[in-house]
Amino acid sequence: MTHKAKWLLFAPLGLATIGAGASMVHWAGSLKDQKAPATKWLAAGTAALVVFNAGLSLFGRGVVEKVLHEVREKPIQQ
Repeated sequence: MTHKAKWLLFAPLGLATIGAGASMVHWAGSLKDQKAPATKWLAAGTAALVVFNAGLSLFGRGVVEKVLHEVREKPIQQ
């Protein structure tokens, strides 16, 4: 798989995962506001942060692949 293909996979996937994690954080906060049991909103918030951080990692990998694509695969212009 080329660096460009990896970049085109990881960057949008990361952005979508960040969005899902952010939505889950809001959902966990609303559970707390609704006076749900602490174990429920705490577990939801923890899962939300895991998803959000996974999205940041995926997006970061996409940035790395973009840089590698530009450094290694693009022809040198003089």
